[in-house]
Amino acid sequence: MSAVRVYIVDDHPVFRDGVRVALENVPDLEIAGESGAGEEALTALAEPDARVDVVLMDLHLPGCSGVEATRQLNSPCRSGSPPPRVLVMSASVEDDAVVAALRAGAYGYLDKGASRAELLGAVRCVAAGGAVFSPAVAERLSRYFSALHTVPAGRAFPQLTQREREVLDLIARSYNNRRIARELVLSEKTVRNHISNIFTKLGVQDRIAAMLRAREAGLGE
Repeated sequence: MSAVRVYIVDDHPVFRDGVRVALENVPDLEIAGESGAGEEALTALAEPDARVDVVLMDLHLPGCSGVEATRQLNSPCRSGSPPPRVLVMSASVEDDAVVAALRAGAYGYLDKGASRAELLGAVRCVAAGGAVFSPAVAERLSRYFSALHTVPAGRAFPQLTQREREVLDLIARSYNNRRIARELVLSEKTVRNHISNIFTKLGVQDRIAAMLRAREAGLGE
């Protein structure tokens, strides 16, 4: 199994150095490169030979912001292989910043005070297709969605079957496929089929977008 290739985007050299040291000499991870600005990262990641699995993205970058860079990486107009998965690492855990990053296509959000163990676990989780949030971010997200005016969960998404709604509710709780299968006593293949149907019916492209739609509607609490 090949190592997960990680690209670091942050305008503070000292922070980049710290992240690089944290990731170096970890057998299943590999540093693919680094940039100090969003435009520079987008150019490097657009190279034909660029092979990156996870981008560690700061939000406050000179010129092109981290949110905009994430949005461009996930743009359907962007050619080439599937885009790398973005894991935000930012000192800002304000609600608007977190939600903007997730809407742009980020798969996770860590504050810069995260431990090395949290960072390594988050990179592996995101590389595998999961979503991950540091405790402070998860708490803010919970409060944010609880404060929204929501549709009663029983009336949300009438286009979904009851089973699909149950799966979506567990997606909104950040459960992975294996845990959903265990919770609902289903095979993982059946869970994947339900998730594919959910994406089609909701008109979303990925798990994060489905999670946001579900939480806005009051699911996952």
